Amino acid sequence: MTTTRKTRCKSSSDDPVTQYAREVVAGDRVAGPHVRAQCKRHLDDLEHGHKRGLKWDLDEANKAIRFFELVLKLNGGDFEGKPFLLLPWQKFVVGSLFGWKGADGYRRFRVAYVETAKGSGKSPLAAGIGLKGLVADNEARAEIYSAATKKDQAMILFRDAVAMVNQSSELTKRIHPSGTGEKVWNLAYLQAGAFFRPISSDDGQSGPRPHISLVDEYHEHKTNLVTEMLRAGTKSRRQALLFIITNSGSDKRVPCWGYHEYGAKVAAQEVIDDAMFPYICALDDGDDPFESEDCWPKANPSLQDANLPGYKYIREQVTEAKGMPSKESLVRRLNFCVWTDAESPWISREVWKTAEREYDIESLRGRRAVAGLDLSSTTDLTALMFMVEPVEPGEPWKLVPFAWLPDVDLQRKADKDRVPWVQWKAEGWLNTTPGAAISKRVILQRLSGLCDFFEVMEVAYDRWRMKDLLSLANDDGITLPPMREFGQGFKDMSPAVEQFERMLLNGELVHPGHKVLNYCVGNAVVEQDAAENRKLSKEKATGRIDLAVAAVMAAGIVTTVERPSDPQVLFF
Repeated sequence: MTTTRKTRCKSSSDDPVTQYAREVVAGDRVAGPHVRAQCKRHLDDLEHGHKRGLKWDLDEANKAIRFFELVLKLNGGDFEGKPFLLLPWQKFVVGSLFGWKGADGYRRFRVAYVETAKGSGKSPLAAGIGLKGLVADNEARAEIYSAATKKDQAMILFRDAVAMVNQSSELTKRIHPSGTGEKVWNLAYLQAGAFFRPISSDDGQSGPRPHISLVDEYHEHKTNLVTEMLRAGTKSRRQALLFIITNSGSDKRVPCWGYHEYGAKVAAQEVIDDAMFPYICALDDGDDPFESEDCWPKANPSLQDANLPGYKYIREQVTEAKGMPSKESLVRRLNFCVWTDAESPWISREVWKTAEREYDIESLRGRRAVAGLDLSSTTDLTALMFMVEPVEPGEPWKLVPFAWLPDVDLQRKADKDRVPWVQWKAEGWLNTTPGAAISKRVILQRLSGLCDFFEVMEVAYDRWRMKDLLSLANDDGITLPPMREFGQGFKDMSPAVEQFERMLLNGELVHPGHKVLNYCVGNAVVEQDAAENRKLSKEKATGRIDLAVAAVMAAGIVTTVERPSDPQVLFF
């Protein structure tokens, strides 16, 4: 009880870290779910952390905060030469990292993961932490690294640190740079035999022993090579810190998403990891930043106390993004911490969701339809998409998707893709064919059966790999509907993409919420040529997009199939 009483003896005005946590938990300060959880974790640890040997050292927390405000200067634009006065959320981060101690008396946190919207001031914060570790952390021969997969990326954060040194009279007396101007490559604190420099995985270095490692834009790292290299060198450091900063990403297969998910669990105290500090900005379920500005500070913690990145800028971004599917997703990711399924998704999750409807496939029996077929070679996804004609005025076209993978090694493929293929098969969203490669005979038989179910006017297909299937149909005596070769280049795909978008945005096309289709559409990105023609790009996508390609091919032939004589039928 004595320890608990001691940790709480200071008033909240003396303790900006605890003050911030209390304001967030009480709802007096706007914050997202993971930040609220981390603030509650801080308060819970003040009450109960002593049972695990944790100690809150307020003097050390405030000492670190004062280092920023008394020693460091900001740089660039209106902030050039001004003292680095930490905002409340930044005080919470810095104070937490330097104030919490473990049972051994050394700093508790060895990994920090900070995810906020673009322009919140993460990079200067990281640079300041690096400089604190260099000159004011009592660490002999401290090695401080700004780390990335490429040297030019590592230099961005490092240049912030160099500019801070140049702006600070206290630091220029103590730190000796190597190089001049933009070509400074090392900051040396000779008194302690310490240095601060950029490092990247392409340097081929194998022996760093970092005291503090700063990793920028972690969502861009395709592997964990950099972080694992740095962590491996901390064995001899008693209070080493890996400080990761990032925007939200566009590929959940990268290691950043793993840190995001794990950090959220640690903040919520679902996992007890006393060495991990997460500060993860996110919106709550139901928040729509395009409809209300009230939720913006949840992703942009600086908005409540400073104009960073500024309401004006975000309003401009939102205005441009409305009605533009690819722009909308980018704005949601960069400005509102929404993880997307692709770097610049072709269709945003929100637009796609508005077109979801429930309908019984059996009720569509006998209706006219067109189809798109994207046949895989061996182990990839094969996609067949029917677009079923409306029969009532105002009724939309209905998508009916089918997808196949080989059933051999399906779990291994699920692990590799990070997609629940086995579960989706059990739930009926995915079909499989026997063996290790796609059985074209199974696909052919299913296509033939579905052509009896619908009145199929025409099937658009990618000519690649189709010769064998058409030969099988001839050998087996299977009569197929009219088959149209559909080019995958800009000439054929651009008008098809436009047709699909027009139908979708005008409410003329709906889908059944099919999980494999949702996955493919979420992965789909477009590429554009010099004449602004567009097509879906499998090379740039972050996952499989085959059902999206099949849907676009089907849309591309909707306007060109033979018109029916019945005026009730709504072919365009």
